[in-house]
Amino acid sequence: MPSLVTLPSLELQHFNMETDDKKTGRCRTGNLKSRLQAKLLQATNTAGLSPEEMSQWSQSLERLLSSKCGMKIFQAFLKSEFSDENLEFWVVCEDYKKIRSSFRMSARAKKIFKLYIQAEAPREINIDHKTRDLIQTNIKVPSAICFDDAQKIVYGLMEKDSYPRFLKSDIYRTLLDSTSESMRM
Repeated sequence: MPSLVTLPSLELQHFNMETDDKKTGRCRTGNLKSRLQAKLLQATNTAGLSPEEMSQWSQSLERLLSSKCGMKIFQAFLKSEFSDENLEFWVVCEDYKKIRSSFRMSARAKKIFKLYIQAEAPREINIDHKTRDLIQTNIKVPSAICFDDAQKIVYGLMEKDSYPRFLKSDIYRTLLDSTSESMRM
């Protein structure tokens, strides 16, 4: 599993969109999801991003997550699909592994558990009950590896589900096309 430098979370802006149909999310100017993706792309600083770097993202999730810009764009995509908790959890676990103080590790483990692991958690990730129970036991005497099983599950879910959808998404294709066009000019 790759290591990662912590990135500040992209903050979703509240967009003033008048919705014509609350069930479909359609707006006067188009699909809500498309507009959200476009706003997130605009908010992501892609200066200096090359088509070569972007094409490497399609080689593996690890390559995508090892790129600062790739991580931000993937996060924007996940936010547009309201499924960014897996990436957020993965990043939090990477940061957690760097903690050296046992007091800080204990406090952080409890926060992570309450936010992502426990049943009905605000940002609950999709893991099996055996893994959840193991983590609940592990955080009683926390170590750097107490979230490893859940982190592997989440990474696998992103790799098999979110990542392939990202590569087919309008957000990735549009960005890839725009960087390719700017190189031709």
